[in-house]
Amino acid sequence: MSSSASDDSRNDRDGRPDPVPVGVRSHASARATGVVIIAMSIAVWWPAFTLGAWGTFFFDQLLTVWAASVGALIVVLFQPRGRPRVLKALALLVPSLWLVLSFVPLDSDDVLSIVIDLLAVFVALLSVPATIWVLARVMWPEFGEDISRGRRFLVVIAVVVVGVASFALGANQEHFLTCGDFTVSGNSEPQGCVPGPPS
Repeated sequence: MSSSASDDSRNDRDGRPDPVPVGVRSHASARATGVVIIAMSIAVWWPAFTLGAWGTFFFDQLLTVWAASVGALIVVLFQPRGRPRVLKALALLVPSLWLVLSFVPLDSDDVLSIVIDLLAVFVALLSVPATIWVLARVMWPEFGEDISRGRRFLVVIAVVVVGVASFALGANQEHFLTCGDFTVSGNSEPQGCVPGPPS
């Protein structure tokens, strides 16, 4: 028997692969962190921009979040047993709760109506990053185990910066966009946009 075959038998004796070296694990975790930051930033910028420009969220944004959260919920519910699933499932149910409550007929000044509006803000701005985070944890279990507090803080800071900057850009759209820019992109003209052709 060759020495390499002997090494293989030792490695496979307990049925588990050799542990991944710490350096390799840390590079994989850094890459996963980068992917999650980019995905969350892409998901957050448009709802934040529309809130700044139009002062509201578009229904398609909210329903997209709902669809993504339902898909993620199915993934979480059917992942292997033994993993904690209750908190993830509850977090992913928030958009569905908002959707169900939206069917309740209410006056605009009703307390429950205000709660539903606040829930819509939560769904639009926070549920997308939360859904991406849950999916990242499901797809890359080592991402949740190996990511340091510093990297988690980096993810939160990056998403907050992108969200705040996008809101500010939406609120100040008249300084760098025209009404034509919104029209040609298939959007309605926000209040205060500068008349003119697409820039």
